[in-house]
Amino acid sequence: MKRTLFGWGVAGLLLLLVSVVVSLSLGSAHIPIPQVWGILVKQLPFVGDTVQATWPASSEQIIMKVRLPRIVLGVLIGGALSVSGAGFQGVLRNPLADPYTLGVASGASVGAAFLIMFGLHYAIFGMWSIPIVAFGTGMATLWVVFRLAGVQGKFRTETVILSGVVVSSFLSAIVSFMVALNSDRIVNEILFWLMGSLSLRGWPYTTVVLPYLAVGAAILIAYGRPLNLFTLGERHAAHLGVRVERTKWVVLLVSTVLTAAAVSVCGVIGFVGLITPHLVRLMVGPDYRLIIPLSLLFGGIYVLWADTLARMVLSPTEIPLGVVTAFLGAPFFAYLLSRQKKMLKG
Repeated sequence: MKRTLFGWGVAGLLLLLVSVVVSLSLGSAHIPIPQVWGILVKQLPFVGDTVQATWPASSEQIIMKVRLPRIVLGVLIGGALSVSGAGFQGVLRNPLADPYTLGVASGASVGAAFLIMFGLHYAIFGMWSIPIVAFGTGMATLWVVFRLAGVQGKFRTETVILSGVVVSSFLSAIVSFMVALNSDRIVNEILFWLMGSLSLRGWPYTTVVLPYLAVGAAILIAYGRPLNLFTLGERHAAHLGVRVERTKWVVLLVSTVLTAAAVSVCGVIGFVGLITPHLVRLMVGPDYRLIIPLSLLFGGIYVLWADTLARMVLSPTEIPLGVVTAFLGAPFFAYLLSRQKKMLKG
């Protein structure tokens, strides 16, 4: 297991490094890859002083203040959504579960749409108004879902999924009602947020997601073995020493917090938490001790390339990131379904 994790981890890190450098060079202002390497190396302590700048100052500004923070944020968002998706699929024992199963995206959307509707983008917490309110309403949604699903501190996975669907549908209706009441300009703002984007997100936004991702991913990785035992059924897992209810609470709560943090910063980005764990599962098998850490890594790569496509396909016009992930994810999901049908027939 450790050898497999090390091998795929090293391969993923190399792919991530190459992807970052290539993505940094692409944009309306094309910057050659050798210059990108030079600019990045120049930022390193001790080594950077030995590098002589042979590029214009504008190129360094574009790399360090515009593209790099966006790329880092994309990697963090991809990692958060992917690792939370792996957590949901493991604890609910449902390969179709994703980070939005419990209605967190709909809850966050209600808070964001409310602020946009009344022009309160910066009125409460300045630039952090929408992220903070969206995170708060997303977590309030989680509380409502758990209240509906829980019976004396316990809940069945089927009840959790059903409660999430019901609450999500109700909150989506509220957002649709807000959209119907507003002018075209406000509607466009709400829809743009609902489709997800990393544009105009600088370094401060990465500091919002990073602590949640660091702590949340560490907790989910620690629960890799109990999630493996969950595949045998809750009763068997309990006989093998797993504290079933505690595991379900912790994994669902941590996964939802990660989702709420990601959605509050960049809006709703679909299919990432659904597709990436499946890809990793195809590569390394069903062991969650491998799936969770590798989902963290390859989820970041997936969102990085999706955002690069969003920037480049119709440049200088930018496609919402959620649209690109849906275009990429839906066909792959259809492939997975057809593959599973063939396996069942065989």
